[in-house]
Amino acid sequence: MCVFKMLFTPAFFMTVLLIASLIAVSCALAASGVNQKDGHSHKDGHSHSLPHSSGDMPDTGRAAPELQRVSYMSTATGEERDYLVYLPEGYGPAVDSGESAESAESAESAESAESGWPVLLFLHGNGERGNARDELDYVMIHGPLYEAWVRKRNLPFVIVAPQLPMYGMDERHDYIANRTPDMIPRRLDEGVPPRRPASLPAFPMDGAPSVDPSADPEAMPHPPEGPPDGWYRLERDLMDILDQVEEQFLVDADRVYLTGISYGGFGTWHIAARHPERFAAIAPVVGYGHPDGVAPIAAHCLPVWCFVGGRDMVVEPRFFYPAMNRLQELGHTGIRLTTHEDMGHDAWVRVYGGQDLYDWLLEHRRGERADREDAGDPTPD
Repeated sequence: MCVFKMLFTPAFFMTVLLIASLIAVSCALAASGVNQKDGHSHKDGHSHSLPHSSGDMPDTGRAAPELQRVSYMSTATGEERDYLVYLPEGYGPAVDSGESAESAESAESAESAESGWPVLLFLHGNGERGNARDELDYVMIHGPLYEAWVRKRNLPFVIVAPQLPMYGMDERHDYIANRTPDMIPRRLDEGVPPRRPASLPAFPMDGAPSVDPSADPEAMPHPPEGPPDGWYRLERDLMDILDQVEEQFLVDADRVYLTGISYGGFGTWHIAARHPERFAAIAPVVGYGHPDGVAPIAAHCLPVWCFVGGRDMVVEPRFFYPAMNRLQELGHTGIRLTTHEDMGHDAWVRVYGGQDLYDWLLEHRRGERADREDAGDPTPD
């Protein structure tokens, strides 16, 4: 059934968003080199450290942030593909510098150096698909990797960003077919590029009533796995990538978090429902879950913070309520639903540009959740 009742179509909005991104980014960003230098070897692939500069970051005596490409053999495609791994400032084993932690951020870094760093797995949206080779950098356009690497924010996570194959989407959507490499944001030697502003829809804010799947089985436009050719097709790949990251990098398996935007938001719901034991918390952004698919999330007390754009005409707010209500019906109290009423589809600009989400993620550990689950205790939000 057609779910978009308004005059402007989803393709129109996505095209406007990407054109705005091109104008704002290409005017301000320097071109980046693409040469790579060899990094350390990995068991099931290899990594390369990408050229980078600490630029105007203060000299803290700690390891500078690093961005690596890591190769793996894709079960989904049968080919070798790459994903990006961001290593935060200070990544590595603990070194006694004789200095005390002066902030929560430095305390988090010190703890991570001792026990392993938190992992943030990011699933991009439809427009950033590619061959996971020369098109891989498109995954830096939005999300936590953009914040950490391009904006030089000291986010204390090992950020993992794979790429969804094209699966013919470039033949179905002009905003993918017409994208160009100069839309990819670049890390500058000095300073940071201007942040691309979020779009501001022209129509008024008026809230949104929920659809009722119990009354109309066809009310939900997509099945539990999400829209066609989404991240469900890379389910095995994502688990393999996490296995590789946990084996080859200094990370904490009890602090693995999952987040994604739009297509990646749908993917976040599906992958979390299929592997709820793997994650400490999830944060789907402008992508909704299906009420028929969230029972495993409730059963494992997996904390959820879902974000909605109140004026989103691509993924409409009314479809977000059924899954959240179903989780509550199942007794899951560790859920949050935040609607940014003034925002459109690219509400992720504000979500990842803030600090609240990252702080909330770090409050959760898989082991602590398992203890509550065994005890039958409700999950705090």
